[in-house]
Amino acid sequence: MNMFCYQCQETAKGTGCTLRGVCGKTSEVANLQDLLLFVVRGIAVYNQKLREEKRPSDEADRFIFDALFITITNANFDKKAIIRKIKEGLKLKSKLAQEVTIEHAPDECTWNGSEDEFEEKAQSVGVLRTPDEDIRSLKELVHYGLKGMAAYVEHAHNLGYESPEIFAFMQHALAELTRDDITVDELTSLVLETGRQGVSAMAQLDTANTETYGNPELSEVNIGVRNNPGILVSGHDLKDLEELLQQTEGTGIDIYTHSEMLPAHYYPQLKKYKHLAGNYGNAWWKQKEEFESFNGPILFTSNCIVPPRPDANYKDRIYITGACGLEGATYIPEAKDGEQKDFSSIIEHAKRCQPPVAIENGKIIGGFAHAQVIALAGKVVEAVKSGAIRKFFVMAGCDGRMKSREYYTEFAEKLPHDTVILTAGCAKYRYNKLPLGDINGIPRVLDAGQCNDSYSLAVIAMKLKEVFGLKDINELPIIYNIAWYEQKAVIVLLALLSLGVKNIHLGPTLPAFLSPNIRKVLIDNFGIATISTADEDIMKFLS
Repeated sequence: MNMFCYQCQETAKGTGCTLRGVCGKTSEVANLQDLLLFVVRGIAVYNQKLREEKRPSDEADRFIFDALFITITNANFDKKAIIRKIKEGLKLKSKLAQEVTIEHAPDECTWNGSEDEFEEKAQSVGVLRTPDEDIRSLKELVHYGLKGMAAYVEHAHNLGYESPEIFAFMQHALAELTRDDITVDELTSLVLETGRQGVSAMAQLDTANTETYGNPELSEVNIGVRNNPGILVSGHDLKDLEELLQQTEGTGIDIYTHSEMLPAHYYPQLKKYKHLAGNYGNAWWKQKEEFESFNGPILFTSNCIVPPRPDANYKDRIYITGACGLEGATYIPEAKDGEQKDFSSIIEHAKRCQPPVAIENGKIIGGFAHAQVIALAGKVVEAVKSGAIRKFFVMAGCDGRMKSREYYTEFAEKLPHDTVILTAGCAKYRYNKLPLGDINGIPRVLDAGQCNDSYSLAVIAMKLKEVFGLKDINELPIIYNIAWYEQKAVIVLLALLSLGVKNIHLGPTLPAFLSPNIRKVLIDNFGIATISTADEDIMKFLS
């Protein structure tokens, strides 16, 4: 066993990647990410103590969420970049150790090895460091929830929004994960608190996005191409997109979104840029084929990266920034305080490229975040009361490469015409281009945005609960049939559980990191279930 990782849905054989990650990361990178997490936990212990003394380190706060984001699936494949981050963390940890004393400090605090020791140490600090299967399962559930939370926190931070309370919780949780004596009951409580804090993190990002760019509004998005050279922007960070739009205005270069950047077209302050030309392609996993024909450079602002094939014609057109890492790609560094990132290199590259080749044509509709849906609340309530809408299906989450995910396309196609799909995340690419029609002018697919915008679906559910005068959110005519892939989906799941939502169906498979006992707890207490066939599930949901 060269490595062990089971944090994503596509993990090898449904049990764990042991030789190389299905995502494309090498065993070296996987082990170094484990070591980075080890260093992060040590920094969290120190900063938690400093926070108790009313003098927390802002540098530690930033390091923790950035390092957690680096270890999320499909974000960073660059061994050298991760080693640099580990060294930065060790230096920071030594600095914190001079400011505060930790009694009975765990190994995460005391180890301060040299680079020569990285490989050996990494072998002993990964997932399998915890021998008890149930304790390990719960620890990793918290870990993955924190990774997803870190993504939301970083995007909000980039827009100037942060919460000391969220930082404090993340560091408390990481410190708890260093304990060898922690119990199943204590970890179960920590899991649920992770979900509650996840709601806060998602609300913070929602506020950051809407106060900066306006409330998403009903929008048509072009999926064809224009005749100008283009830059394709992937990932999730709206701040990076905004700065690139500002720096390319008037240059004759068009900007296209890819995958999870599609919802940028819904924000008034972004859609005002006339050279935001449209959305190119589909979900993240199709990039190996679709990037070939784009012709221009591609900018990754966060996950989801798929390492290109050695013979890919777009290898030298990849640019990365933020928490991303990919060997051979051009890195655009962080901006200095008060300044923008410098995108001049990718802009000059774009000017030398041919325009993109169309892979499809037409338009798709989105922008149904909570403000837009609540504005339609009267129309929605009337449709429900009249029987025009029988059920809502929340089909948010992630897409992926597995053939079994064709289930979600079939499910959407076979849903009766008196049902509406609420979606967010790249899972929508399984059905957002299907001709599913509308109900009294309400589209049957209501796209709230990125996986980062899943908070909107919770707000919509809570608003409908209020409008219908219900006591329990589970009394709503809403079915949850969610596809998951990585750690942002994990924090969304925990957030829904913290809000009291039950009977969530999760697919295509349940997470490998759930031990049989922990899986049983989730099934018995929350009604978590997996999927069957589209026909069987529709019959069950509508019975």
